[in-house]
Amino acid sequence: MTAHGTKVSGAGAPLHAARMWDQANWPHIEAEVRRLQLRITKAVRENRWVKVKALQRLLTRSHVGKMLAVRRVTENRGKRTPGVDGKIWSSPAARWKGMLSLQHRGYRAMPLRRVYIPMSNGKKRPLGIPCMRCRAMQALWKLALEPIAESLADLNSYGFRPERSTADAIEQCFNVLAKRVSPRWILEGDIRGCFDNFSHSWFLQHIPMDKAVLRKWLEAGYIDEGTLFESRAGTPQGGIISPVIANMALDGLEAAVHASVGTHRLARTRAQLNVIRYADDFVVTGISKEVLESQVLPAVRQFMAARGLELSEEKTRITHISEGFDFLGQNVRKYDGKLLTKPAKKSIKSLVDKVRGIIKGNASTTQEDLIHKLNPGIRGWAMYHRHSVAKATSHW
Repeated sequence: MTAHGTKVSGAGAPLHAARMWDQANWPHIEAEVRRLQLRITKAVRENRWVKVKALQRLLTRSHVGKMLAVRRVTENRGKRTPGVDGKIWSSPAARWKGMLSLQHRGYRAMPLRRVYIPMSNGKKRPLGIPCMRCRAMQALWKLALEPIAESLADLNSYGFRPERSTADAIEQCFNVLAKRVSPRWILEGDIRGCFDNFSHSWFLQHIPMDKAVLRKWLEAGYIDEGTLFESRAGTPQGGIISPVIANMALDGLEAAVHASVGTHRLARTRAQLNVIRYADDFVVTGISKEVLESQVLPAVRQFMAARGLELSEEKTRITHISEGFDFLGQNVRKYDGKLLTKPAKKSIKSLVDKVRGIIKGNASTTQEDLIHKLNPGIRGWAMYHRHSVAKATSHW
């Protein structure tokens, strides 16, 4: 220790920061954030957008908002995945210092770290991993943006929303299609490279948040194998706020579909139009193939084009309910007038391939160890499909 006590002060600062984080009153913090979010929701419903903006500013500059944002990004599944700076906030002291760094003045977004994850079709999906500070800043603005998104969301949008799941989307399919007088034709929509092609100008014009901060995220670019690339369109898969702004961009699809058959209520009822959307996957029901093909499909294409998106010609199709369709890993089909949902063939094949790979890769292990390796995947698959009304056991 020096005469000036430099070693003590150096050690004391992290200890103080750690103590401040560990002593946080989380029930109070969550209640305060929730109270501000409810005030934002109330202002949105009253169409008081000046007040919404003021409340967003209050929340994103508040101590409680910053604390909760840091907690969200340091306790989720990606907490040990660093960005381009290689840093993670694993200690209480680092989390406290990270919270103090969430300042809007002088904020600059760092480029994303590009990683690739394998998909079921053999291709790889690119993810953009922000650094911890950008991740926390996005989580902070997500707290301020989510009340608006939930207030304005389409009724039958289920993806990346609180208290909603794929099971809810499949249940809505069943409710819409199971009756004797239910619509019989389905438009299966597939958006080509949805997250990669969103128009930045549309986001900046329509997403109700600080435009300077949003622009920095959208134009941050990404680093792939040591090379910096520009971001001219899209929102990165991997950013914590991306699902919220993507959902906000796709909200309004239901209104566009219903408007495609006219404004008269009777015409809309006769057309039997229903939209069920989970993130960028959606289906539209209709009374006939002609209505879906000549009226609904052009309206959907126009809606997507305004946001910089387009439908995949190969994967977008119109199907009769007797032929069935796959949606979120489930096959939905009527057999002699009775609607059944069961695991899709692709989903079954994916599980079988995974099980086969584990068995072949552990040929010398004991039976007990092999069972321990197999159980998580089989259990997860079974839990996901537990609401199916038919089990496709014949494929085994």
